[in-house]
Amino acid sequence: MQTLQHETVLLEPAVDALITDRAGFYIDGTFGRGGHSRLILSRLGEQGRLLAIDKDPQAIAVGQKLSAEDARFSIEQGSFSTLQMQVENAGMAGRVSGVLLDLGVSSPQLDEAQRGFSFTQDGPLDMRMNPNEGQSAAQWLATADEQEIADVLYRYGEERFSRRMARAIVQQRQVTPITGTLQLAEIVKQANPAWEKNKHPATRAFQGIRIHVNRELEDLQSVLGQALEVLSPGGRLVVISFHSLEDRIVKQFMSKQARGDEFPAGVPVQYADLHPTLRKVGKAVKPDDAEVARNPRARSAVMRIAEKLA
Repeated sequence: MQTLQHETVLLEPAVDALITDRAGFYIDGTFGRGGHSRLILSRLGEQGRLLAIDKDPQAIAVGQKLSAEDARFSIEQGSFSTLQMQVENAGMAGRVSGVLLDLGVSSPQLDEAQRGFSFTQDGPLDMRMNPNEGQSAAQWLATADEQEIADVLYRYGEERFSRRMARAIVQQRQVTPITGTLQLAEIVKQANPAWEKNKHPATRAFQGIRIHVNRELEDLQSVLGQALEVLSPGGRLVVISFHSLEDRIVKQFMSKQARGDEFPAGVPVQYADLHPTLRKVGKAVKPDDAEVARNPRARSAVMRIAEKLA
């Protein structure tokens, strides 16, 4: 299989939305291979600063090289759910000009069989963004009960045949351990009675397991509130999501913060009295046809932008 080079999704639109102050302090919460970070740095002046965060050791290695080249840039390994702590350590709490979160899995992670994300290439069944932390997918599938596996596939993969797949996984592991990506993909494929057009029958199951193993939705829910805390008035929160579960969390968070306090229907109150904390900026942004043609993995991306109120 030909490996796809990583191409940053919504590169220019995201950075255009993020940068409001060339001398500001910014956070790239998902460094990846540095596409957004490099463009952010090109837009900042000498006083500007950028802190990046990533779980992936390979991303950290790329970021450390960039840090050695540009004194305005630094990178920390960990989940973006540590955002507030990282900002406080930098002495910048409440003074952050913008936070960018690109929630996609990078092409190197997907295409490198050894990482265990792919259902089309054989590799060890890992799926961890940081292979040195937490349970691998294989370890989790070896110990989780059938109901838990079904719940994860249904909740995080939106897989309607989750029960059938969970049953097949549990039956197979009683015969032989499930340790390879193609081994799992075949089990799930055989348990899927209704294949979707142009979609591998294991797609949803692999998504669900990956999200669970990496605590992706829990980390997202945590970081959104932290971003609001660390931003300065007028600071921007820019989030790029790649599936409906992520986008729903982001959309609901921004809408709730823009709406402000809940009051009973019919109670006459001024908007300012509701104490809104964010202002939504524009509508959801999606890649144009040219970007999708160039990079098919961009097709499901949705970007939302909000600005912190004073």
